Formats: sequence, structure tokens, C-alpha cells
Amino acid sequence: MAAKKKAGDSTKKPPTKSEIYARIAEDTGLTKKDVGAVFDSLSAQIKKNLGGRAAPGLFTIPGLLKMRVVKKPATKARKGVNPFTGEEMMFKAKPASKTVKVAALKGLKDMV
Repeated sequence: MAAKKKAGDSTKKPPTKSEIYARIAEDTGLTKKDVGAVFDSLSAQIKKNLGGRAAPGLFTIPGLLKMRVVKKPATKARKGVNPFTGEEMMFKAKPASKTVKVAALKGLKDMV
């Protein structure tokens, strides 16, 4: 049987944006404002490389992540069977869309 949690037990929470900025500022000697500017610049670079028609659709944060845009084609309306009730139903058509796939690189995998 699992042990009950006592009042006052806290679970570990992920750091907030301001905590992350403060830790990076402390580690690098930059100000929090400078760290924020670096993240803003990184966001702009990601948008430039992933968004828009002329963009390559691929962005890598060296040693950590590789992001790519995947284009999903449109689907037509079709008949199918509801797996819960067994009755026949019509699945709606979906327009073409784009989504972002993120792959962890070796450096990130080795951290875990």
C-alpha cells in the first residue's frame, strides 16, 4: 500500500521563467535583462528558420535539440466505425496543416 502524503510535503516544481533567467545570469555574469535579450534573439532565429515560405524548416540548438516543420496533407471526409459504440459515423475532412517536431540530440539525452 502506498504511503500517504503528509501535510507540508512539497513536490519538486519546475523552475519559473524568472528563476531560469536568474540562474543563467548568475552562472554567466550577465544581467537578467541581457539573458532575456538572448532568449528573445533565440526565439527570433527559430521563427525565422521555421516560419514562412522561404524558411528552411529546420533549426538546431547545438547539442540539445533539432526542430523541424512537418507538413500534414489535407484529409477527405470518410466513413468509419466508432470503436466504442460500433456504429458507423462520418469523420470530418481536415485542412492541410503544419506542425513542429522536436528531436533530442545526444547531448540532451546524455544529461538524463
